[in-house]
Amino acid sequence: MALQIVHHPDYDAGFAVNHRFPMSKYPLLMAALLARGLAAPEALSMPEPAPAAWLKLAHAADYVDQVLACEVPSRIEREIGFPVGQRVSLRAQLATAGTVLAARLALKHGIACNAAGGSHHARRAQGAGFCTFNDVAVASLALLLERAVENILIVDLDVHQGDGTADILKDEPRAFTFSMHGERNYPLRKIASDLDVALPDGTGDAAYLDRLGAILPDLSAGRRWDIVFYNAGVDVHAEDRLGRLSLTDDGLRARDKAVIGHFRARGIPLCGVIGGGYSTDVPALAQRHAILFEVAAAYG
Repeated sequence: MALQIVHHPDYDAGFAVNHRFPMSKYPLLMAALLARGLAAPEALSMPEPAPAAWLKLAHAADYVDQVLACEVPSRIEREIGFPVGQRVSLRAQLATAGTVLAARLALKHGIACNAAGGSHHARRAQGAGFCTFNDVAVASLALLLERAVENILIVDLDVHQGDGTADILKDEPRAFTFSMHGERNYPLRKIASDLDVALPDGTGDAAYLDRLGAILPDLSAGRRWDIVFYNAGVDVHAEDRLGRLSLTDDGLRARDKAVIGHFRARGIPLCGVIGGGYSTDVPALAQRHAILFEVAAAYG
């Protein structure tokens, strides 16, 4: 069966091409998936904007209301990294709903991916670090509220530590947060996940994959997970301008195979989100994000 992919054209909020957040990667990613035969109409689903009730499961009600009304205080907009106008607000609602939808598709089909998501710096009180709403945290709490799942594992391999996810889910024992990230990278002040692994600058394919390979069996040994959320950020790549690690395209592919193969071999549903990627060569960046979908399609 074709890999289930969630996408919306309004994942692209239309930033200027020289903005630090490469918004054009979203349509370029879909073009890359289409070229690979992975974006057939029967494989695509489109979310509706997330209702406020979902967003308020993970975020303070006043902050949610500010984003929906496009009235976010300027100090918070500075921490997010861009103004929260109508297109950004809509994008955040859609991307969050996209991860909820992808998770439900993963529970049904075994694996699914959102062609956005991984906004792991958004904390309970506010957004930060190019992240407005924390889609994985919202999806986790929505699924738990619905009793669709009982035990959730979050595997966050974006180069930046998943501080927002850790903050939101710190008192939720049914969700386990694991972040493997660059030790000296953003955020300066980390919020402890259930398991954090910090890597030194310059870590390359072999060392990265060895460390990950040693951790995966421990993650699956402790509990029977009902779903895994996998943040497959490509900012671990050597050419990423915000990364500081040194993975290659082959390393990204091997990483995704290790994670997806490990959990799918155990029959555990997996929801993939694309996470961060900040190369100035945005077409090349989109190709790197497409690796997640290529690998996931082999396990559909």
